Amino acid sequence: MGDVGSLSLGGVIGVTAVFIRKEFLLVIVGGIFVVEAVSVILQVGSFRLRGGKRIFKIAPLHHHFQVSGWPESKVIVRFWIIGIILAVVTLATLKIR
Repeated sequence: MGDVGSLSLGGVIGVTAVFIRKEFLLVIVGGIFVVEAVSVILQVGSFRLRGGKRIFKIAPLHHHFQVSGWPESKVIVRFWIIGIILAVVTLATLKIR
């Protein structure tokens, strides 16, 4: 999926969350993307504030796992599983009022 498809899909999901007043669920359903972004922010902040010391071997987080010796397919499947679990949790939370 290119930029046009992914950005429009993300926009639709974001607007839908705002309309149904469940903005926090965006953080849960996009948990993998949030963790990836936070890993980069932590890595850059740590590098600048601690004088060159890093938290991860490399950022974003999926590259850290690859450098640690995990094959790419293992990282992808694990992230898929986590993404599916987060989507199910989000859908279950959506029904609770």
